[in-house]
Amino acid sequence: MPNQGPKSELPKKLGWTFLLLVFYRIGAHVPIPGVDTGALRDYFQTLEGTLFGLLDMFSGGAMANLSIFALGVMPYISASIIMQLLQVVSPDLKRMAKEEGQAGRKKVTQYTRYGTVLIAIVQGLALAKVVMGMHSPGGAPVVLHPGLSFVLITTLTITAGTILVMWIGERITEKGIGNGISLIIFAGIVAGIPTGIYRLFGMVSGGTMSIIAALLLIVFMAAVLIFIVFMERGQRRIPIHYAKRQVGRKMVGGQSTHLPLKVNTAGVIPPIFASSLLMFPATIAQVSTAQWLRDISDWFSMGGLLYNLIFVALIVFFCFFYTAIVFDTKDISENLKKQGGFVPGIRPGLKTQEYIDRVLTRITVWGALYISVICVLPQVLMQQFNIPFYFGGTSLLIVVGVSMDFMSQVESQLITNKYEGMLGKTRIKGRNG
Repeated sequence: MPNQGPKSELPKKLGWTFLLLVFYRIGAHVPIPGVDTGALRDYFQTLEGTLFGLLDMFSGGAMANLSIFALGVMPYISASIIMQLLQVVSPDLKRMAKEEGQAGRKKVTQYTRYGTVLIAIVQGLALAKVVMGMHSPGGAPVVLHPGLSFVLITTLTITAGTILVMWIGERITEKGIGNGISLIIFAGIVAGIPTGIYRLFGMVSGGTMSIIAALLLIVFMAAVLIFIVFMERGQRRIPIHYAKRQVGRKMVGGQSTHLPLKVNTAGVIPPIFASSLLMFPATIAQVSTAQWLRDISDWFSMGGLLYNLIFVALIVFFCFFYTAIVFDTKDISENLKKQGGFVPGIRPGLKTQEYIDRVLTRITVWGALYISVICVLPQVLMQQFNIPFYFGGTSLLIVVGVSMDFMSQVESQLITNKYEGMLGKTRIKGRNG
């Protein structure tokens, strides 16, 4: 079979990515058996500001359809976060992930998969029981034939769908371009953009929004996107020098590099955790008839002053908490000391760790404020300016972050193919000579 060369790799990977994402989007519209989809859709229109609404946004409407992919990748993300937290408290898991190489990482991945299945079973069982109590605003039941058989079928179907979504994500990572799990979330969020554009044009054509106001809104949205890209690329570079040392008869070292500290080290984890915690009371109140639960839910109504204050406080807390988990300054300072690296003017070891901690704390403050502003922005736009769609927040951070990562990987693939092609030509000329 003739060698197609390196240039064929990128179209092949892009094709795999596109086909698998299309397969995921088709599955997001396949409902589980025994559900009245019309009544379910009417019911979900009343769930804005609850955890179900958040899950529906991340799944691209799969939750509102109660499809086989209703849980999306959230069980996998939850299992991954749990495994990261366990690596902090368990020395064995930490050693397995960092010191045992590829074999250790495979074991951690396998444990993450087992955790995903377990979480999917628990969430699928809870979702089936909750759905049986749902009724549309007109009183129509969402489940046509409630009972034990519906619970079992729904739990098995949703668990199988979650496993299939996990498999799709891993295949995209292996055969396609970019991180598969992130691209699945990206596809779900982007799927809601046409609806928002349609609503905006409907407001302009209906006279509820002027053309000038719509143009100003578009300019403002472009400015917010540019600001997010600027902040996501922002980093503080700590200079690192390596002392010269003799290895055998050669002198090695003497190089200078830098340690990049991102402004937003925690990524989108803080707003996801904060949103889930704040939306939990509203979600419980939706499926309960207790009046005191509804009163508590009113205190945490989305867009209220108390909601926004607690939301910002939780985002700031999780920014520092998750940054401390994913960025171990003690390990970094010890590795620098072992390799002969040092920060100019700072003694290696404990002093280096304290210096990196101090710098990381300062930039994390700005990163937390930046994420807080972006996440509070949707409520301000929707309540004060009557914007007809959800713009900003966690969804926008995910879209921008995944887009930047995807384009950088495509660029890296193009550069790799270019150099492989040049090396191939050089080898051919050498043989002919």
